[in-house]
Amino acid sequence: MQYDVVIIGNGPAGLTAGIYGKRAGLSTVIVSDNPMSGGQIATTYEVDNYPGLPEIGGMELGDKFEEHAKKLGVEFCQGLVSAIEDAGDHKVLVTDQGNIEAKTVVIATGAKHRKLGIPGEKELTGMGVSYCATCDGAFFRNKEVAVVGGGDVALEDAIFLARFASKVYLIHRRDEFRGAVVLQDQVRANDKIEVIYDTVVDEVLGKFSVEGIRITNKKSGESRELPLQGVFMAVGTQPNIDDISGLPEQDAGGYLIAGEDCATSISGIYAAGDVRTKQLRQVITAASDGANAITSIERYLNGQN
Repeated sequence: MQYDVVIIGNGPAGLTAGIYGKRAGLSTVIVSDNPMSGGQIATTYEVDNYPGLPEIGGMELGDKFEEHAKKLGVEFCQGLVSAIEDAGDHKVLVTDQGNIEAKTVVIATGAKHRKLGIPGEKELTGMGVSYCATCDGAFFRNKEVAVVGGGDVALEDAIFLARFASKVYLIHRRDEFRGAVVLQDQVRANDKIEVIYDTVVDEVLGKFSVEGIRITNKKSGESRELPLQGVFMAVGTQPNIDDISGLPEQDAGGYLIAGEDCATSISGIYAAGDVRTKQLRQVITAASDGANAITSIERYLNGQN
């Protein structure tokens, strides 16, 4: 069978594209190697910035997206995509479960956590080094931890971890945060959180588990060790497309170059959600991309672009 559209990824962008695809009368299939829908929000304790659903859990929101798509008849296929091949009038998705043919493709694979690449980080991942505060925060009850970063995720992580930890160091390499002002206010108002500006983490210390970190103040050059039991990395993301060949043009950060219409440098291939170049990467913008991608696909299939 040849589909009208195949969507790679089952996060908010991919699921919204599936919903809009079926509503447009297009034969639609979503392919992902992750059996749990929702993408990054599936590991988010609380989503407070999606309109109409304040304080909803991330996993619950992901489930609602999936339920909506399935109710409309979107097909789901579990598989790992390794290549997108151009077959002239259609595309071929190469997966570990076989090939899938479609007239168009929406790449909605999202993004993954960026690593610092410092000594001890890889060796102690899962032994005190974490990239998901909501997944692992409860393991650090009454312990001292650090969060590294300065954006929304870092601020949210520090606030969340303060519910469990006895002390939270929030370490940022600049002298001011990039995150939302409302989150900054909550951080500053929390007695458990100590902010350390202008500082980088040089090394994670410990043999069998995290015992501390070595940090350096960028302005003074002073280095010191902080004894603690957990380090949560929140230093951004990178597009989750490392293992797929046949991709459209990317920017210096590896994100697929696409505008609000989600069209890429390859005709018939669209990029939606966190994987594409954009100003804001949140659930609401990912969902918007899913809708825009299908609108562009409708025009493409009707010969309008």
